[in-house]
Amino acid sequence: MTATALDPHTALVLIDLQSGTLGRGLVHQPADIVARSVALANAFGENDMPIVVVRATGTPPGRTEYSASMPATFPAEFAELHPDVDALDAAVRVDKSSWGAFVGTDLHGELSARGITQVVLAGVATSFGVESSAREAYDLGYHVTIVLDAISDSQSASHDHVVSSVFPALAELATTAEVLSLLDE
Repeated sequence: MTATALDPHTALVLIDLQSGTLGRGLVHQPADIVARSVALANAFGENDMPIVVVRATGTPPGRTEYSASMPATFPAEFAELHPDVDALDAAVRVDKSSWGAFVGTDLHGELSARGITQVVLAGVATSFGVESSAREAYDLGYHVTIVLDAISDSQSASHDHVVSSVFPALAELATTAEVLSLLDE
């Protein structure tokens, strides 16, 4: 479903816009993803709506082939936010060691304390951080909007599958221009 409205209490959540994820060879240009995310953040700020910046600093503790090949804590340079994202006046900053932004963090408490009922998600990777955060937000009862031209993945097949099969069940979908238009209403 295309995004039709933004709740009066909506937060923008930018996921994993950092050196280690932006430098992994994304389907869409990292510079475009960052530019659209910053444009969204600027508009949210102008409307006095909260901006959340999330970054991955480690991996979950479960035993999988994936986690066995990844360090429990990422090197500092991996977790460095893109300078344009780091410069944002974010209401909340979240460091996470799981794929999603909510599990194992205080994000839900921070948003609840602000009366937030909807989250708008942008960032990387579509099939990891963005999808997991969307699922968690949905399960917690938030209205979820995914900004399709402000997300990307390292694999086209994964990105396309999540966008076409998973996100429509969890969220309203929009472009950056459509969200910006909704903010102007």
